[in-house]
Amino acid sequence: MKNIFLISFTIILFSCTKSAEKKVVSAEPANATAPIMVDLSPAQFKMADIQLGKITTQNMSANIKVTGMVDVPPQNLISVSAPLGGFVKYTSLLQGTHVHKGDILAVIENQEFIQLQQDYIDNKNKLAYLSLEFKRQQELNAENISAAKVFQQTTTDYKNIKNIVNALEEKLKLVGIDPATLEEGKINSSVKIKAAISGYVTTVNVNIGKYVTPNDIMFEIVDTKHLHAELSVFEKDIMAVQIGQKVKIRLSNNPQTEYTGHIHLINHKINQDRTVRVHAHFNDENITLIPSMFLDAEIETNEENAKVLPNEAIVNAEGKNYIFILNQNDEKGYQFTRVEVQKGVTENEFTAITVPQDLDISNAKIVTKGAFSLLSKLMNAEEE
Repeated sequence: MKNIFLISFTIILFSCTKSAEKKVVSAEPANATAPIMVDLSPAQFKMADIQLGKITTQNMSANIKVTGMVDVPPQNLISVSAPLGGFVKYTSLLQGTHVHKGDILAVIENQEFIQLQQDYIDNKNKLAYLSLEFKRQQELNAENISAAKVFQQTTTDYKNIKNIVNALEEKLKLVGIDPATLEEGKINSSVKIKAAISGYVTTVNVNIGKYVTPNDIMFEIVDTKHLHAELSVFEKDIMAVQIGQKVKIRLSNNPQTEYTGHIHLINHKINQDRTVRVHAHFNDENITLIPSMFLDAEIETNEENAKVLPNEAIVNAEGKNYIFILNQNDEKGYQFTRVEVQKGVTENEFTAITVPQDLDISNAKIVTKGAFSLLSKLMNAEEE
């Protein structure tokens, strides 16, 4: 609708002024530095619906736009494997299944489990015998009844078996077997693989009957309670990023929803693509997102006072940005001066601008609405 209005306005504007008015805008002044003017009659001014305002000062955050993805801390992403390997006897997991810490993920069967338990029981019995023998030889040695050599050999044997039993106990715990259950002589050929954390199963690489080795990843579980955003900040912007700064985050596939967060950690290494990894925490840890989702974010750097105008007051032509300032007005009409400006940060429908140093527009009346109509008139006049 805006474009239709501008086209209609331009046609009416020039049809009314072509025969009755002389051209008031030159294609380009002889002096390249001279200001470019645009004149409007009162009727044209009213038809263009031009509104005037003044430049204001606001606190603007110099937002840094970055990209990244949703991620989880290393301790919240678990890869599950079988320490001794074996055949998968049982599993019922599917990708997306929620599990709690301690739940059975799979049952692994391996003949080595039998031998490991047998070795533990045998050495445990030897340790019981050598423990008694060690005490007996210790008493005999104290009374000089037994030779010192015999006591030394008994001590060595006792300590060696004790070390073997301790090592076998740790190995049993590693594969998921409680050594206390073996005191009754109960030996199992299978072990249960249990969940180390609560979370969602994201990867299932096994099925019943499949043989897995200790190097095979059977499952992956992710705990999404502590999601964070891994941001990639370009080298030129990293010096403006500080811990604690606010971050606005939008998912690439859902830009309508905005999440808030803050900078938690800043890496001290520049990657090959000249970016730096920045770790941001979500303010709401109860959000339900999926790790590895792509996102766009804006980091709010330190606020500073800036001269701002409404976004509609700034127009672009041939790669340059302009505003229009009311030069004079009387009963004959209105005259505007086009001024080139440099755009800065945009926030909440306002944009910071920088004007030439020799120009003071603090009290000037600036076109805040209808600037595009003036630009269209100017460009059409230049073409003629």
